[in-house]
Amino acid sequence: MNPRQRRGLLFVLVSALVAIGTFFAVSAYVANVNSQVGSRVTVYQASQPIAPYTPLGPDNLEAVEVPERWVPKSSVLSLDELQGRRVGFRLNAGSTVSSDMLIPSSSLSATEREVAVNVNSVTGVAGRVRPGDRVDLYAVFSEVPGLPKSVRILSRDIRIVSIAGEQTVTKESAQGGTSEQQVIPVTLALEPEQALAVTYAGAFASEVRLVALPSDVGTNRKGEPNDYDARKLGGKAVPEEAE
Repeated sequence: MNPRQRRGLLFVLVSALVAIGTFFAVSAYVANVNSQVGSRVTVYQASQPIAPYTPLGPDNLEAVEVPERWVPKSSVLSLDELQGRRVGFRLNAGSTVSSDMLIPSSSLSATEREVAVNVNSVTGVAGRVRPGDRVDLYAVFSEVPGLPKSVRILSRDIRIVSIAGEQTVTKESAQGGTSEQQVIPVTLALEPEQALAVTYAGAFASEVRLVALPSDVGTNRKGEPNDYDARKLGGKAVPEEAE
């Protein structure tokens, strides 16, 4: 093979390599464009500002098609999956709803009710309990007319549904003043009679306290005291004067 033929063969090989490189570059470009404007999925966005804990549905959501490449999997939901669900914070119009925004669906039985009580870092067992744990609920009564100053067990073996973050609430005193307190809302799963007792304590007891239980809560707990007052200390349980 003479020099001219070798140069010709070299040019052919270089041309082939350039052609192959160009083909792959164009293919990659086309694939990139297709990923942006080709395959599309449907997501749901807020059609108007949505206040926290407002049920979601067709009245406040709208379907929007967007390129699949730019959408996280948690945002690909059907309207059936969103119907009636809630988000715990405000959504602005145009915000895309994703599964990790949604408040978990209730796990209550047919007879259970959810009731939230405010505790603090002390009465809430200093962060030692988590959703799914079971606790006893104690109430301290000190200024209820006709009721002796006492500590009473409102209910035993209560399941914790959820624990919210620390919040600031304003509380009015009997003298008409106000003060701010740091509280932690804890939602409990209760039977109707228990729910009434806890609601009463939340309104009138001076303190409601969670009491953590050992892991073997199914053991026999008969014989445990249900209340405690001055008589246990050798004194006399004197009811407050009824109004």
